[in-house]
Amino acid sequence: MTLAQLKRMLAPQSVAVLGTADACARIGSSIEAGGFRGRLSRIADMAEGAALPQGYDLVIAGAADATHLLPKGALDGSAGLLVPDGSASATVELRSAAGAAGIRLIGPDALGLMAPRLGLNATPISAMPPAGSLALVAQSNSIAAGIIAWAARRGIGLSGAVTLGEGADVDVADCLDHFANDGATRTILLAIDEVTQAGRFLSSARAAARLKPVLVLKPPGRPPGGPALTHAALIVTSDAAHDAAFHRAGLLRVSDLDELFAAAETLGRARAADAGRLAIVSNGDGLAALAAGQLRQLGGSPRLEREPLRVRSAADYRSATAELLADPEIDAVLALNAPIPPGDPLDCARAVVDARQDAASRKPVLAVWLGGSDEVTALFAAGGIPSFWTEAEAVTGFQHLTRHARLQRELMATPPSNLQDRPTDLAAARGIVGRALADDRHWLNPDEVSDLLAIFDIPMLRPLVVPDEASAAAAARPFIAAGRTVALKIVSPDVAHKSDVGGVALDLGSEDAVVQAARRMAARLKELRPEAQLDGFSIQPMAHRAKARELIAGFATDPCFGPVIIFGRGGTAAELIADTHAALPPLDLASAEGLISRTRVSRILAAYRDVPAADRGAIAAVLVALAEMASSLPEIREIDLNPILADASGAVAVDARIVLEPNPALRRRPAIRPYPASWTRRLSLGQRHFAVRPIKPEDEGAIADMLKRVTPEDLRLRFFAPVKSFSHNFLARLTQLDYAREMAFIASEDNSGAAAGVVRLHADPGHVEAEYAILLRSDLKGIGLGRALMLLIIEWGRAEGLSLIQSQVLAENGPMLELCRSLGFSVSVDPEDSAIRRVTLVVPPPSPGA
Repeated sequence: MTLAQLKRMLAPQSVAVLGTADACARIGSSIEAGGFRGRLSRIADMAEGAALPQGYDLVIAGAADATHLLPKGALDGSAGLLVPDGSASATVELRSAAGAAGIRLIGPDALGLMAPRLGLNATPISAMPPAGSLALVAQSNSIAAGIIAWAARRGIGLSGAVTLGEGADVDVADCLDHFANDGATRTILLAIDEVTQAGRFLSSARAAARLKPVLVLKPPGRPPGGPALTHAALIVTSDAAHDAAFHRAGLLRVSDLDELFAAAETLGRARAADAGRLAIVSNGDGLAALAAGQLRQLGGSPRLEREPLRVRSAADYRSATAELLADPEIDAVLALNAPIPPGDPLDCARAVVDARQDAASRKPVLAVWLGGSDEVTALFAAGGIPSFWTEAEAVTGFQHLTRHARLQRELMATPPSNLQDRPTDLAAARGIVGRALADDRHWLNPDEVSDLLAIFDIPMLRPLVVPDEASAAAAARPFIAAGRTVALKIVSPDVAHKSDVGGVALDLGSEDAVVQAARRMAARLKELRPEAQLDGFSIQPMAHRAKARELIAGFATDPCFGPVIIFGRGGTAAELIADTHAALPPLDLASAEGLISRTRVSRILAAYRDVPAADRGAIAAVLVALAEMASSLPEIREIDLNPILADASGAVAVDARIVLEPNPALRRRPAIRPYPASWTRRLSLGQRHFAVRPIKPEDEGAIADMLKRVTPEDLRLRFFAPVKSFSHNFLARLTQLDYAREMAFIASEDNSGAAAGVVRLHADPGHVEAEYAILLRSDLKGIGLGRALMLLIIEWGRAEGLSLIQSQVLAENGPMLELCRSLGFSVSVDPEDSAIRRVTLVVPPPSPGA
């Protein structure tokens, strides 16, 4: 289904309320009372043969009536159906019937929806907020009702509100797509209990967050049940997985309604490219000190950039605010006011609004007017200034500006490209895992772990596995003779944490010490875990790296989001220290570095005293490799690298364990589609040869260089206007793709490696239609490169199941139009602009077995 149908439903011009169900009657009364500016029909008679309206944008009916009417075609031509009653038991039947009728469904058991711009209140709530720029999407009726009541009480305007109820059809991802493309929506608020269809959710969320702030309120999940086999499994709770998903998509998670309201107030009215440095202006020292203290408690960024300015009158407020807004070292201003003479609070508020409106910059101003009147609140709202009841709320709101700015920078970051771009031997990796599963084993043995890590270029101190204590002493002999000590560990498929049964001995300096330690371990295991199988012992030389930091990395599988990468401070108590963060694969060096930076242990990776800085690049490379492993081998359920020793010379895993998932039904691929390496091609055009592959974020520099070799006229034909320069944000959007809904192929010359051309295809959220764009270097036109790239992107669209590929082409761009005709596109005049031609290709379905 397309966004156009969803828009008809969520911003309807015509509404029909059917039946006499109590929930429908209440909504019908609300619509009438709210002054809906569209066409409203209320039809109570649902008797057999009664004439029912068709072709409405939105139909509201009870679950019993909807179940009866949908199979009869009584609602044909309507865009959407809202079912405000019913229960989870009606979900499957309603979904099936609505899908067969081609109608989108909200509910059952949905509070309803609002479109204040249209005067539509299709909920049982009597108070409707004014029209504004906040959009609300909620799964919980009670939370939605509370947020709507808050917005109405504060005069906070909504662009729309949707409550999904049981979510039989329309879900959070659909609503994100709608409000992301809604010009009246500035900020999106999500109140969700759970995420379904994680891949779709993340695609829609990331697309929306690139355009506008998205706040998400989700209650904490249940604690994990049952024993965990690895530290990673203990760390990857449902909450940790959701946090990782929200962070990856660029969503701001809030913990409660107070924080949601503070963030919505701030981000609904203010923006900041870099909101880290705050200045305070206040008519009271004590009030300023409270705000400064709140800010200092947060630590890091945000921060107070200079001492607060003390003011008395409205004129003082205006001049002080103007001075701070003009200061290039200040990112935002917090204006505070206590009701003390001589300044009148309303006059002082007006002075702050005037100063902001007169300022050359659009830096945000936040306000706290203690005991302020409704008139003051309305004045700030009209001036685009977020206002708060207390200084604590204001500082919390300001913190969300900094978080949002940081997330936007991470979303648009260009990763370095200093990793070796060599193919991983995935066949060998799958062979190791497959043989273990064929032997009905749930763990890889130490040799297999070492071999698998080597395939993915993860450094490890390889252990020697031996069957008994005598062999252990013999294996230790050359290390001891060289003056080194060794570590001895039991090897048992039944023991997850070796230290729990005394199965680790360190710094053994003689063969006799090795033998005695092995005997103690065997006896201890038999005492504590008599059912456990002892396969032998592993011997490793001790890694004496005095200035190394002890880290943990790995991944575990979440039922919703699939594999989740973890990183943080390592050791036997890693999950108790609670200095770990999580991220969703795939990772590049930039996102891996972001994961490292979110931990406290990252601070001691830098140089301090006589300790040189650890090689963060080597640590990041390990995380990227783990993410590749998680994406390529769904048969792996969990992996621990603990500890990893990191210092100036690099990072090496000292111990590792890998748990397999024998049940194919429980294996999970990453929620984010990884890099589609299988679409790499070779292309020969006469004497010219090109490598063609899907574009990567690291290609930003290559694209920038290519654009310098495109003539101004060719740029005008591509972008429909003269273009003189390209910003980082623009280039990042060209190279940082969500492969689940878009693709771009870059062709590079064999002899120089320089980018020669790019073709891209962006699918609509329903994955039905897509729009293409193509640009070649001007010196390479006419050799067949454009045709070859168009054929490749059409092939990708066919493989993705797209039905239609289209674009707009300037009427004067004859070569492009001729190429489209030769490829089977139809060409027509754009109905909105006679200087533009619309080109359309109906994509044939993939051939059977393709």
